Amino acid sequence: MIETVLLIVLVVVALALVGLVLIQQGKGADAGASFGAGASQTVFGSAGSGNFLTKSTWSLGVVFFVCCLALGYIARQQAENAGRFDFSEPAATQSAPAASDVPQLPADASVPAQSQAPDAPAEVPAPAETQAPAPATPN
Repeated sequence: MIETVLLIVLVVVALALVGLVLIQQGKGADAGASFGAGASQTVFGSAGSGNFLTKSTWSLGVVFFVCCLALGYIARQQAENAGRFDFSEPAATQSAPAASDVPQLPADASVPAQSQAPDAPAEVPAPAETQAPAPATPN
């Protein structure tokens, strides 16, 4: 149950991250950046407080990584428990055999002895042999 919820959250957060990243404007996307005016900024853009989209991207990124780590932890726990057997429960008791669709003979009915095949002809005539024509010889 928790895995399903985490997977749904993970997919929704991943799609939201893709959308947020695509709608953000790059640091050097100003008109002056193509003429060299953007070079005065630092390597990773100008320092300053981020806007709403930047903070949302960071928070969604944190949620994404937490979901990934939680799913990894759950998968590890299930893999460790997969090979273990719980012997504390009593063994299952045998139940009566299931009813069969095959009809059963009553207990007092006698089974007739098997006989040979019904009256088969004693002798089966062999097929008549026909001679094949001799192959033509070239002249």
